[in-house]
Amino acid sequence: MEPFLDYARSECHLAENTVRAYRRDLARFFKWLGKRDLFKIGIRQLADYPRWLQTEKLAPASIARHIVALRVFFRYLQLEGVVKENLAELLGTQKLWQRVPEVLSAGEVDRLLASPTREDPHWRRDRAMLELLYATGCRASELSGLKVADVHLDQGYCICHGKGDKQRIVPLGRRAVRAIQQYLERERGKLVERRDEDPPWLLLSSRAGALRRERIWELVKRYAAREGLSRAASPHTLRHSFATHLLSGGADMRQVQEMLGLASIATTQIYTHVDAARLRKVHQQFHPRG
Repeated sequence: MEPFLDYARSECHLAENTVRAYRRDLARFFKWLGKRDLFKIGIRQLADYPRWLQTEKLAPASIARHIVALRVFFRYLQLEGVVKENLAELLGTQKLWQRVPEVLSAGEVDRLLASPTREDPHWRRDRAMLELLYATGCRASELSGLKVADVHLDQGYCICHGKGDKQRIVPLGRRAVRAIQQYLERERGKLVERRDEDPPWLLLSSRAGALRRERIWELVKRYAAREGLSRAASPHTLRHSFATHLLSGGADMRQVQEMLGLASIATTQIYTHVDAARLRKVHQQFHPRG
């Protein structure tokens, strides 16, 4: 730890009080780490650290400082060539470490995505909805606003419109493409018959309007309950599972952030063939249903 503290003093120009605080914070981190190998720990394990700090009865400001200290420590390890990625950067803001969303296993995801059956009123739509949530990691609001024109099944990607109407390309795996095709070919047309004109949205309600964000949440929770999954399961659970499964499979953090829409992609560059091919390759390589 001493070489790092020297780095904090000389290179980061931190005050001595801050350096002493970092020493205490990192001592607590290594207490939590125990006998585990620092260089083999993954983001799923590291995400437990902020929650453990809460059990230590630390104030939110103290927990925030612990996270900052850990980020600086990992940055130092990067500079020294000891680690390739700064996993501590993924711990994010206070909102994230106050309540880390649950992650479904790959097996649980399979069960959830297969839950809609012929007995359900719009089971093909619901399967397409669930496949899209997991294949893209998109938010419920983004899925609600997804239009038929945004989905390019032959090329295996869709265009999501995120916060501030920022656009991003997100690859679609084979199973998601197949579920969407079946919905488009065998169910969506029956819903459109109830309207004078074909609405632009991909996922339609029983009245052929856009499937609302609230309804998406209700459906996810219904199917999760049917499969005996956590009551906390939601569209965001599938988004978080999407990111976690890609990362645990070896995907680069920056590529995952790009697919999640956490790093902006300029609208004028979003439809380039190079970006679409690159993201599609990453998705197929690391996503369980790619």
